Amino acid sequence: MADTGTGDEPPGVGAARRRTADAGTRDDGRDRAGIRTFPFPVDLSLRGVGLRVGPMGTDPAWRAEAPLHRVHRIDFHVVMFFRAGPVRHMVDFAEYEAAAGDVLWVRPGQVHRFSETSEYRGTVLTMQPGFLPRATVEAAGLYRYDLPPLLRPDRAQRAALTAALAQLRREYEDTETLPLGLHTAVLRHTLTAFLLRLAHLAARSAEAVHGPAGTTFTLFRDAVEQGFTTNHSVTAYADALGYSRRTLVRAVRAATGETPKGFIDKRVVLEAKRLLAHTDLPIGRVGAAVGFPDAANFSKFFQLHTGHTPVAFRGELRC
Repeated sequence: MADTGTGDEPPGVGAARRRTADAGTRDDGRDRAGIRTFPFPVDLSLRGVGLRVGPMGTDPAWRAEAPLHRVHRIDFHVVMFFRAGPVRHMVDFAEYEAAAGDVLWVRPGQVHRFSETSEYRGTVLTMQPGFLPRATVEAAGLYRYDLPPLLRPDRAQRAALTAALAQLRREYEDTETLPLGLHTAVLRHTLTAFLLRLAHLAARSAEAVHGPAGTTFTLFRDAVEQGFTTNHSVTAYADALGYSRRTLVRAVRAATGETPKGFIDKRVVLEAKRLLAHTDLPIGRVGAAVGFPDAANFSKFFQLHTGHTPVAFRGELRC
């Protein structure tokens, strides 16, 4: 059956996110390697709504009790607006350094790790998948995993984001003036205003590096997200989308600076890293999960793109 999206997730994205979560997860929410996937902490949100807004700090409740020193996975959106810095934070195996005024956006299914040596100060927003309607999700690009997680707003953008987030926090903390249904509706509208600003900043940040993404690349990106575990062929994607290979190469290079094959391989490597980090699956099964029936071919591919064998990569994360 084709994936038509789940809750607020566009078609294909829910399936891609669940592939990583389900590949090695037991019924108790922990991966076979004993590494936990953290769900949205509904019990910690005011009135049980699908979001939380509050301060970062020393109380581990703001990060849903996630360990500081371990790579882990989340099943919800986290937006950290930093009041101070620098703060080092790992997202999908890339290290980022945030300064005061920067924003870090971690999306569902991404793996990340807090820094034991950095002080997290500022405001954090967490949002449960399904809290916003599909139209808002698509307009805000909530599942644009190709966009950079670290955003650096300029002075005017920072002021607008700060005001929007402050309004959202006021509405979130106001639990007395509206019944729950209206309170939730107001939160959705206020959250939408904030996320549209944030999504615009994320898209502009990507455009500043690679230029605007056209329709051809957008269709290719979505097709890869839905099919990368079984399809690594540029020609197959071009044929399915109705473009020539040359047209697809031009569009992807203009939007990302890399070739279509490089874009596909990058997504495959990321998924393989997630599975190696968060499951106890044998190497052969990890390879099969990302489209390599032969374990030896998968190991060669992984080492070519990362400089490490799958076994060595997994070992480094768990030592």
